[in-house]
Amino acid sequence: MPKGWVAMAKTMLSVAEVLDELDVPKSTFYRWLNTGRGPKRIKLPNGKVRIRRRDLDTWLATFETTAA
Repeated sequence: MPKGWVAMAKTMLSVAEVLDELDVPKSTFYRWLNTGRGPKRIKLPNGKVRIRRRDLDTWLATFETTAA
C-alpha cells in the first residue's frame, strides 16, 4: 500500500470510533447521516463507512456556542 494511502487511512475513523467519541447509539448516528445532519462520510467499495477526522471536527465545531 502506498505511503499516502496509509497516512489517509490513519485520518479516517470507523463508525465504531465515532460512536465511542460521541457516546451516541449507532441508530442515532445513522439517522443523522441519513437525514443530512451528520458529518460527511465516505462509503468504501467494501460497503464500510468512514469519517475523516477533519470532517468530524468541522461538524462538531458547528455546535460550539460563544459565551455572551
